[in-house]
Amino acid sequence: MSRPLRMLEASAIYLVTIRCLQGRLFLRPSRETYDVLGGVLARAVRLHGVELFAFNFASNHLHLIVRAPQGNLPQFMQYLLSNISKKVGALVKWRGAFWERRYAAQPLLDEAALLDKVRYVLAHGVKEGLVRRCSEWPGLSALPLMRDGNPRTFRWMNWTRRCRSAPASRRGPRLDERWAEPEELKLTTLPIRGFDRLSLVREFLDDCVRAIEKQARLTYRKVMGAQGVCDQHPQHRPARPERSAAPRCHTTIQRLREEFTERYRSFASAFLEASAAWRAGNLGAPFPLTAVRPFLWPGQARIADAA
Repeated sequence: MSRPLRMLEASAIYLVTIRCLQGRLFLRPSRETYDVLGGVLARAVRLHGVELFAFNFASNHLHLIVRAPQGNLPQFMQYLLSNISKKVGALVKWRGAFWERRYAAQPLLDEAALLDKVRYVLAHGVKEGLVRRCSEWPGLSALPLMRDGNPRTFRWMNWTRRCRSAPASRRGPRLDERWAEPEELKLTTLPIRGFDRLSLVREFLDDCVRAIEKQARLTYRKVMGAQGVCDQHPQHRPARPERSAAPRCHTTIQRLREEFTERYRSFASAFLEASAAWRAGNLGAPFPLTAVRPFLWPGQARIADAA
Protein backbone atom coordinates (compact mmCIF):
# COMPACT_ATOMS: atom_id res chain seq x y z
CA MET A 1 0.00 0.00 0.00
CA SER A 2 1.38 3.42 -0.93
CA ARG A 3 2.18 5.91 1.80
CA PRO A 4 0.06 9.09 2.01
CA LEU A 5 1.70 12.29 0.86
CA ARG A 6 2.86 14.68 3.56
CA MET A 7 1.88 18.32 3.37
CA LEU A 8 3.95 19.89 6.15
CA GLU A 9 3.22 23.55 6.85
CA ALA A 10 5.56 25.62 9.02
CA SER A 11 2.70 27.40 10.80
CA ALA A 12 0.84 24.23 11.79
CA ILE A 13 1.00 22.33 15.08
CA TYR A 14 1.26 18.57 14.63
CA LEU A 15 0.50 15.48 16.64
CA VAL A 16 3.42 13.22 15.80
CA THR A 17 3.28 9.51 16.54
CA ILE A 18 5.61 6.60 15.85
CA ARG A 19 5.63 3.01 17.10
CA CYS A 20 8.49 0.63 17.76
CA LEU A 21 9.01 -2.34 15.44
CA GLN A 22 6.29 -4.98 15.97
CA GLY A 23 5.11 -3.03 19.02
CA ARG A 24 8.13 -4.22 21.03
CA LEU A 25 8.80 -2.47 24.34
CA PHE A 26 12.12 -0.89 23.35
CA LEU A 27 11.24 2.34 25.18
CA ARG A 28 10.24 0.54 28.39
CA PRO A 29 11.00 2.95 31.26
CA SER A 30 14.32 2.55 33.05
CA ARG A 31 16.81 5.01 34.49
CA GLU A 32 19.15 4.54 31.52
CA THR A 33 16.39 4.89 28.93
CA TYR A 34 15.02 7.98 30.71
CA ASP A 35 18.44 9.64 30.57
CA VAL A 36 18.99 8.84 26.90
CA LEU A 37 15.50 9.92 25.77
CA GLY A 38 15.61 13.17 27.74
CA GLY A 39 19.04 14.08 26.40
CA VAL A 40 18.22 13.25 22.78
CA LEU A 41 14.89 15.12 22.87
CA ALA A 42 16.39 18.21 24.49
CA ARG A 43 19.26 18.34 22.00
CA ALA A 44 17.00 17.79 18.99
CA VAL A 45 14.67 20.61 20.08
CA ARG A 46 17.58 23.00 20.63
CA LEU A 47 19.45 22.23 17.41
CA HIS A 48 16.40 22.45 15.16
CA GLY A 49 14.58 25.32 16.85
CA VAL A 50 11.21 23.57 17.06
CA GLU A 51 8.42 24.44 19.49
CA LEU A 52 7.60 21.46 21.70
CA PHE A 53 4.25 21.76 23.51
CA ALA A 54 3.75 18.27 25.00
CA PHE A 55 5.15 14.75 24.75
CA ASN A 56 4.94 11.30 26.26
CA PHE A 57 7.13 8.23 25.79
CA ALA A 58 5.18 4.99 26.22
CA SER A 59 6.94 1.62 26.29
CA ASN A 60 6.47 0.95 22.58
CA HIS A 61 5.64 4.31 21.00
CA LEU A 62 5.94 8.04 21.46
CA HIS A 63 3.78 11.11 20.96
CA LEU A 64 4.88 14.70 20.39
CA ILE A 65 2.84 17.87 19.94
CA VAL A 66 5.20 20.10 18.04
CA ARG A 67 5.54 22.96 15.57
CA ALA A 68 8.52 23.64 13.32
CA PRO A 69 8.47 27.37 12.39
CA GLN A 70 11.50 26.88 10.14
CA GLY A 71 9.68 24.21 8.12
CA ASN A 72 12.19 21.59 9.26
CA LEU A 73 10.00 18.99 10.95
CA PRO A 74 11.47 16.14 8.80
CA GLN A 75 15.04 17.10 9.79
CA PHE A 76 14.07 17.31 13.47
CA MET A 77 12.36 13.92 13.39
CA GLN A 78 15.23 12.31 11.49
CA TYR A 79 17.71 13.51 14.11
CA LEU A 80 15.47 12.51 17.02
CA LEU A 81 14.50 9.06 15.78
CA SER A 82 17.92 8.04 14.48
CA ASN A 83 19.59 8.94 17.78
CA ILE A 84 16.92 7.15 19.81
CA SER A 85 17.22 4.02 17.67
CA LYS A 86 21.01 3.91 17.99
CA LYS A 87 21.29 4.72 21.69
CA VAL A 88 18.24 2.98 23.10
CA GLY A 89 18.85 0.09 20.69
CA ALA A 90 22.30 -0.35 22.23
CA LEU A 91 20.87 -0.23 25.75
CA VAL A 92 18.25 -2.91 25.07
CA LYS A 93 20.65 -4.99 22.93
CA TRP A 94 18.62 -4.74 19.73
CA ARG A 95 20.20 -4.55 16.29
CA GLY A 96 18.46 -3.73 13.07
CA ALA A 97 15.23 -1.85 12.41
CA PHE A 98 13.92 -0.04 15.49
CA TRP A 99 10.80 1.78 14.25
CA GLU A 100 7.84 0.04 12.64
CA ARG A 101 7.23 2.57 9.89
CA ARG A 102 7.67 6.27 9.25
CA TYR A 103 6.11 8.67 11.75
CA ALA A 104 2.59 10.04 11.37
CA ALA A 105 2.12 13.82 11.56
CA GLN A 106 -1.44 15.15 11.75
CA PRO A 107 -2.14 18.90 12.02
CA LEU A 108 -4.28 20.25 14.87
CA LEU A 109 -6.40 22.96 13.29
CA ASP A 110 -8.16 24.61 16.22
CA GLU A 111 -7.71 25.19 19.96
CA ALA A 112 -10.25 22.58 21.04
CA ALA A 113 -8.51 19.90 18.97
CA LEU A 114 -5.14 20.98 20.39
CA LEU A 115 -6.34 20.72 24.00
CA ASP A 116 -8.02 17.39 23.30
CA LYS A 117 -4.76 15.92 21.96
CA VAL A 118 -2.78 17.30 24.91
CA ARG A 119 -5.17 15.36 27.17
CA TYR A 120 -4.73 12.29 24.96
CA VAL A 121 -0.94 12.47 25.14
CA LEU A 122 -0.85 12.96 28.91
CA ALA A 123 -3.26 10.05 29.47
CA HIS A 124 -0.79 7.41 28.29
CA GLY A 125 0.07 4.89 30.95
CA VAL A 126 -3.20 5.47 32.79
CA LYS A 127 -5.67 4.92 29.96
CA GLU A 128 -4.06 1.54 29.17
CA GLY A 129 -4.39 0.35 32.76
CA LEU A 130 -0.64 0.33 33.43
CA VAL A 131 -0.62 2.78 36.37
CA ARG A 132 -3.39 4.30 38.47
CA ARG A 133 -2.27 7.96 38.39
CA CYS A 134 -0.65 10.12 35.72
CA SER A 135 2.08 11.10 38.19
CA GLU A 136 2.99 7.41 38.65
CA TRP A 137 4.02 6.84 35.03
CA PRO A 138 7.78 6.11 35.25
CA GLY A 139 8.53 7.09 31.65
CA LEU A 140 9.44 10.47 30.22
CA SER A 141 6.41 12.78 30.13
CA ALA A 142 5.74 16.48 29.65
CA LEU A 143 3.36 16.64 32.63
CA PRO A 144 5.93 17.81 35.26
CA LEU A 145 7.35 20.45 32.91
CA MET A 146 3.90 21.75 32.03
CA ARG A 147 2.79 21.85 35.65
CA ASP A 148 5.63 24.01 37.03
CA GLY A 149 6.67 25.79 33.81
CA ASN A 150 10.36 25.22 34.53
CA PRO A 151 12.87 23.66 32.14
CA ARG A 152 14.64 20.39 32.94
CA THR A 153 18.29 19.58 32.40
CA PHE A 154 19.06 16.20 30.89
CA ARG A 155 22.30 14.49 29.94
CA TRP A 156 23.25 14.20 26.30
CA MET A 157 25.58 11.20 26.10
CA ASN A 158 28.19 12.13 23.50
CA TRP A 159 29.05 8.70 22.20
CA THR A 160 31.02 10.18 19.31
CA ARG A 161 33.48 11.63 21.82
CA ARG A 162 33.47 8.32 23.69
CA CYS A 163 34.39 6.34 20.57
CA ARG A 164 37.19 8.75 19.67
CA SER A 165 38.63 8.99 23.16
CA ALA A 166 40.16 5.56 23.60
CA PRO A 167 40.23 1.98 22.31
CA ALA A 168 37.05 0.02 22.90
CA SER A 169 38.53 -1.86 25.84
CA ARG A 170 39.11 1.37 27.80
CA ARG A 171 36.00 3.43 26.99
CA GLY A 172 34.00 2.44 30.04
CA PRO A 173 30.19 2.33 30.36
CA ARG A 174 28.05 4.02 27.72
CA LEU A 175 26.41 6.24 30.37
CA ASP A 176 29.66 7.20 32.09
CA GLU A 177 29.71 10.82 33.30
CA ARG A 178 32.77 11.46 31.16
CA TRP A 179 30.58 11.50 28.05
CA ALA A 180 27.69 13.50 29.55
CA GLU A 181 26.91 17.01 28.31
CA PRO A 182 24.01 19.04 29.78
CA GLU A 183 21.02 19.83 27.56
CA GLU A 184 18.11 21.95 28.77
CA LEU A 185 14.59 21.10 27.67
CA LYS A 186 11.97 23.84 27.88
CA LEU A 187 8.44 23.49 26.61
CA THR A 188 6.76 26.18 24.55
CA THR A 189 3.59 27.62 26.06
CA LEU A 190 0.45 26.43 24.34
CA PRO A 191 -0.68 29.19 21.92
CA ILE A 192 -4.04 29.64 23.62
CA ARG A 193 -5.34 32.83 25.19
CA GLY A 194 -4.61 32.91 28.92
CA PHE A 195 -2.19 30.00 28.89
CA ASP A 196 0.72 32.37 29.46
CA ARG A 197 -0.52 32.33 33.08
CA LEU A 198 0.76 29.28 34.93
CA SER A 199 -2.30 29.21 37.17
CA LEU A 200 -4.59 28.61 34.17
CA VAL A 201 -2.28 25.91 32.81
CA ARG A 202 -2.34 24.13 36.17
CA GLU A 203 -6.11 24.38 36.34
CA PHE A 204 -6.38 22.81 32.89
CA LEU A 205 -3.90 20.04 33.81
CA ASP A 206 -5.72 19.29 37.08
CA ASP A 207 -9.01 18.93 35.19
CA CYS A 208 -7.32 16.66 32.64
CA VAL A 209 -5.73 14.44 35.26
CA ARG A 210 -8.95 14.08 37.25
CA ALA A 211 -10.91 13.07 34.16
CA ILE A 212 -8.22 10.66 32.96
CA GLU A 213 -7.87 8.94 36.32
CA LYS A 214 -11.63 8.76 36.91
CA GLN A 215 -12.18 7.04 33.57
CA ALA A 216 -9.34 4.60 34.30
CA ARG A 217 -10.82 3.67 37.68
CA LEU A 218 -14.10 2.82 35.96
CA THR A 219 -12.32 0.77 33.29
CA TYR A 220 -9.62 -1.16 35.20
CA ARG A 221 -9.99 -2.91 38.55
CA LYS A 222 -6.28 -3.70 38.70
CA VAL A 223 -3.21 -2.07 37.15
CA MET A 224 0.28 -3.33 36.45
CA GLY A 225 1.93 -0.62 38.53
CA ALA A 226 5.07 1.40 37.85
CA GLN A 227 7.39 -1.39 38.99
CA GLY A 228 5.62 -3.92 36.81
CA VAL A 229 6.03 -1.61 33.81
CA CYS A 230 9.75 -1.27 34.49
CA ASP A 231 10.16 -5.04 34.95
CA GLN A 232 8.88 -5.84 31.45
CA HIS A 233 11.47 -7.13 29.00
CA PRO A 234 12.25 -4.46 26.36
CA GLN A 235 12.28 -7.01 23.53
CA HIS A 236 8.85 -8.41 24.44
CA ARG A 237 6.46 -8.44 21.51
CA PRO A 238 2.89 -7.91 22.76
CA ALA A 239 -0.27 -8.93 20.93
CA ARG A 240 -1.14 -6.41 18.24
CA PRO A 241 -4.31 -4.40 18.82
CA GLU A 242 -6.71 -3.62 16.01
CA ARG A 243 -6.06 -0.31 14.31
CA SER A 244 -8.25 2.17 12.52
CA ALA A 245 -7.24 4.51 9.73
CA ALA A 246 -5.67 7.73 11.03
CA PRO A 247 -7.35 11.01 9.99
CA ARG A 248 -5.40 13.52 7.91
CA CYS A 249 -6.10 16.27 10.45
CA HIS A 250 -7.79 16.92 13.79
CA THR A 251 -10.37 19.67 14.23
CA THR A 252 -13.73 20.31 15.86
CA ILE A 253 -14.77 22.80 13.16
CA GLN A 254 -16.21 21.38 9.95
CA ARG A 255 -15.25 24.44 7.90
CA LEU A 256 -11.58 24.01 8.83
CA ARG A 257 -11.72 20.34 7.91
CA GLU A 258 -13.19 21.15 4.51
CA GLU A 259 -10.63 23.89 3.86
CA PHE A 260 -7.77 21.58 4.83
CA THR A 261 -9.14 18.81 2.62
CA GLU A 262 -9.35 21.14 -0.36
CA ARG A 263 -5.84 22.43 0.29
CA TYR A 264 -4.53 18.90 0.55
CA ARG A 265 -6.19 17.84 -2.70
CA SER A 266 -4.58 20.77 -4.53
CA PHE A 267 -1.23 19.89 -2.98
CA ALA A 268 -1.54 16.21 -3.93
CA SER A 269 -2.51 17.09 -7.52
CA ALA A 270 0.49 19.41 -7.92
CA PHE A 271 2.81 16.83 -6.33
CA LEU A 272 1.64 14.00 -8.58
CA GLU A 273 2.05 16.21 -11.68
CA ALA A 274 5.60 17.12 -10.65
CA SER A 275 6.35 13.51 -9.78
CA ALA A 276 5.29 12.34 -13.24
CA ALA A 277 7.59 14.93 -14.83
CA TRP A 278 10.43 13.84 -12.52
CA ARG A 279 10.04 10.18 -13.49
CA ALA A 280 10.07 11.24 -17.15
CA GLY A 281 13.52 12.79 -16.64
CA ASN A 282 12.73 16.42 -15.77
CA LEU A 283 14.76 16.76 -12.55
CA GLY A 284 13.85 20.44 -12.32
CA ALA A 285 10.12 19.74 -12.06
CA PRO A 286 8.50 22.28 -9.68
CA PHE A 287 7.18 20.47 -6.59
CA PRO A 288 4.86 22.27 -4.12
CA LEU A 289 6.71 24.40 -1.56
CA THR A 290 5.54 22.27 1.39
CA ALA A 291 6.49 18.98 -0.25
CA VAL A 292 9.37 16.71 0.67
CA ARG A 293 10.77 16.38 -2.83
CA PRO A 294 12.91 13.48 -4.13
CA PHE A 295 16.58 13.53 -3.24
CA LEU A 296 19.06 14.69 -5.87
CA TRP A 297 22.46 13.03 -6.01
CA PRO A 298 25.27 15.54 -6.76
CA GLY A 299 25.65 14.38 -10.36
CA GLN A 300 21.92 14.62 -10.93
CA ALA A 301 21.86 18.14 -9.47
CA ARG A 302 24.37 19.32 -12.10
CA ILE A 303 22.25 17.78 -14.85
CA ALA A 304 19.15 19.52 -13.50
CA ASP A 305 20.94 22.89 -13.34
CA ALA A 306 22.19 22.47 -16.91
CA ALA A 307 18.68 21.73 -18.09
